[in-house]
Amino acid sequence: MAAGNCILSLASLCLSVLMSCMCNFSLGSEISFVTCGSVVKLLNVKHNVRLHSHDVRYGSGSGQQSVTGVTTVEDSNSYWSVRGTSGATCHRGTPVKCGQNIRLTHVNTGRNLHSHYFASPLSSNQEVSAFGEDGEGDHLDEWTVLCGGSLWQRDESVRFRHTATEALLSVTGEQYGRPIHGQREVHAMTSSSQHSYWKAMEGIFMKPSETGPRDFSSPPHTEF
Repeated sequence: MAAGNCILSLASLCLSVLMSCMCNFSLGSEISFVTCGSVVKLLNVKHNVRLHSHDVRYGSGSGQQSVTGVTTVEDSNSYWSVRGTSGATCHRGTPVKCGQNIRLTHVNTGRNLHSHYFASPLSSNQEVSAFGEDGEGDHLDEWTVLCGGSLWQRDESVRFRHTATEALLSVTGEQYGRPIHGQREVHAMTSSSQHSYWKAMEGIFMKPSETGPRDFSSPPHTEF
C-alpha cells in the first residue's frame, strides 16, 4: 500500500509540473502572432532552409560565429529567442509589432544575429554572423521586423532589415563545403527580393498575459 501511495504521489507531482509548464507557453494553436520571449525557428521561404548557427567561425571576414541556412527540420541549433533591444525592453509575451526593432539570440550559444560591412565568404554580400556573449553584444545586433499589418503574424512571410546598415537578411542559395557541407550562406542585401522573406515555424510561443524575463540559455528539447 505504501508503495502504491508513493507511485500515486509521484504521478500527481509529474502531472502538476507538466500542467505548470504548459501554462507558461503555447504550442501556437491559440496564438496567431509572434511574441517577445518566444523561441522559434525561422524559415527562408524561397530556399526552404531554417536560420541556423553553431560554434563554427568564419575563416574570412570578421572571423565571428557563422550563420547559415539548413534544410534539416529537427536541429536544436536552429532555435532563436525573440528579444527586445538593449535600449528598449520587450517583456515576455508582448506581441512584436511591424516596424519594431528586435534582437534574435541563438539559443545554444547565446550570441545575437549580427551584421556589419564585412563581405560574406561565398557571395561577397554583407556578412551575417552571431556575436556577443550571454545575449549581450552591441547595436549591430538589432533588426527591424518588416511586415504588412500591425503585428508580426505567424503565418506571414516577413523581412528582417538590419537597423544600422538597412540591409535585408537573405539567402540566395550558395552552399558551403566542409566542415559545414551543404549548408547555405546567409547574408544581408540592400535590395529587397524573394530571397529576403522569412516565416516563423516550429517553436515555443509565449502568451501575451505573461511577464518577466525569458531564460534563453537552454534550448527546447521537443519539436512543435
